[in-house]
Amino acid sequence: MCGIVGYVGTKQAVPILIRGLRALEYRGYDSAGIAVYDNGVVQVRKRNGRIDHLEAFVGERPLRGTLGIGHTRWATHGQPSNENAHPHADCTGDHVVVHNGIIENYAELRDELKAQGHRFTSETDTEVVAHLIEALYDGDLVNTVRRAAARLEGAYALVAMSRQEPDKIVAVKRASPLIIGLGEGENFLASDIPALLPYTRRVIPLEEEEMAVLTSDGVKLIRLDGTPVTRAPMWVNWDPVQAERGGYEHFMLKEIHEQPQAVRDTLSGRINRSGDGVLLDGVHLDPEWVRGLRSVYLVACGTAYHAGLIGGRLIERLAGIPVWNEVASEFRSRDPLIDERTLFVAISQSGETADTLSALREARRRGARILAVTNVVGSSVAREADDVVYTWAGPEIAVASTKAYTTQVVALALLALRLAEITGHTGEQERRDLLEALRFLSEALEQALELEEDVRAIGERTRTWRDAFFIGRGLDYFSALEGQLKLKEISYIHAEAYPAGELKHGTLALIEPGTPVIALMTQPDQREKMISNIEEVRARGADVLLIARQDLAGVDRHAQTTLMLPAVHPLLMPVVAAVPLQLLAYYAAVTRGADVDKPRNLAKSVTVE
Repeated sequence: MCGIVGYVGTKQAVPILIRGLRALEYRGYDSAGIAVYDNGVVQVRKRNGRIDHLEAFVGERPLRGTLGIGHTRWATHGQPSNENAHPHADCTGDHVVVHNGIIENYAELRDELKAQGHRFTSETDTEVVAHLIEALYDGDLVNTVRRAAARLEGAYALVAMSRQEPDKIVAVKRASPLIIGLGEGENFLASDIPALLPYTRRVIPLEEEEMAVLTSDGVKLIRLDGTPVTRAPMWVNWDPVQAERGGYEHFMLKEIHEQPQAVRDTLSGRINRSGDGVLLDGVHLDPEWVRGLRSVYLVACGTAYHAGLIGGRLIERLAGIPVWNEVASEFRSRDPLIDERTLFVAISQSGETADTLSALREARRRGARILAVTNVVGSSVAREADDVVYTWAGPEIAVASTKAYTTQVVALALLALRLAEITGHTGEQERRDLLEALRFLSEALEQALELEEDVRAIGERTRTWRDAFFIGRGLDYFSALEGQLKLKEISYIHAEAYPAGELKHGTLALIEPGTPVIALMTQPDQREKMISNIEEVRARGADVLLIARQDLAGVDRHAQTTLMLPAVHPLLMPVVAAVPLQLLAYYAAVTRGADVDKPRNLAKSVTVE
């Protein structure tokens, strides 16, 4: 998830590009850069770090020109650095590109272009596109970009400019957003509307497989197959703060709605073409060593710990390797049985969580191999690990984690499947079924988001809640743990999660008439036992909200309120179940007037022990 801006017109481009990048900095803040056509040459300025660094550098080496493109980066391929920052140019410097997303076949294209004599200066997948345009250039930038796009696999937004045709910018959308802004004698583009609002309210969002050609005189839309497109612009009446959140009331709600795309990004390029194997770039596990593993430790804090509980169950179930889940802050207070036959998995959204880092270093001291699951390229956890699985969720602004959590679960599912391939504990057909289910997981998330209005109504009822109890069995218990954490961290309602089978061992004493109980029933093999547990709390007067798979017929009669979820593979249901639990916490916080994005006493990245 990165920020892209572009301008062509009669004004100086640099101030417009810099201002646009500042409006999009929430989309990426590892590095930033601009390219401007200046006196017959495409000049590039880029710097590691925040946009202030870029602006200072441009001040030292000014640019003058009325056509340019810019980028603020959220690193995916290659650590944050001056060399890896966008824009990227070809060997001649004539063709320059910025890019958001992932080029899945960049490695084979890079090898092909190197064999032709192209020289690369970065670790990124993006630079491949600039050299590919150079190799294919036929005097027509639009046609060349179309032909280049036909060679690219993945989900991306791509913008190109060329010294050979200094009157135009060419853009391509494939899954990742691009918005065109229309002006008088000038036109704009950006990844998101906030960058456009100071200059225009007339916008055209590009749709899938579309290209846009921007000149100062106008904008032409075409499909990648060359078919012309005609679409009327829309008028945006958002204020700038609202626009930064994409029109959503809060960043948390925006990030809940971003989960289908975030999951697509996490999966992108990681399932092979035959659909029977996992490709984990950055992971190099020796098969013989894996088959000799004594245990896997999954260590994390908070929400990441809950993702690890689900991941651990998947690893044991699919790969047949014993798993220990550990809260990172507790890890060093015991004497863990860790040695060179242990795979230690550190899970951290920021990659800077102090307790997780301390646990990682202790595990390394004892000889374990370290694998990181994180969202931030170049973070401390990533640098200190032997292997890394990036979640590619993009920046998460709200303190309460949503898309980082669901993408961690998906990344751990991929890891479990990769280990299963090596150990052979799970048959090929079962692995294929789960991989196929992963492909359609984002669609299930989109369907789950359709429950929002129902959850909003439930949120209104939380005004009088003092306590809430979450119950579930198996994977549903782990979902319950995450659900109760979300509710109490942003709405300040006291909440607890229990394995449903433990109710009769003490918790039932807390159930009285009107007590809210959120029951999860997404595992078909636990249906009958969960019904019994729900009836236990109903008999004591509990007000039950049931979250269940839609194919579990007849379960709705056991609860006062029921939310039915799209059915996916049972091992993946925790990802889908996360949506209504997140929405419940969100609307409870809104109803009670809490600060949703910045709950009291909490921070996004916990860098103290």
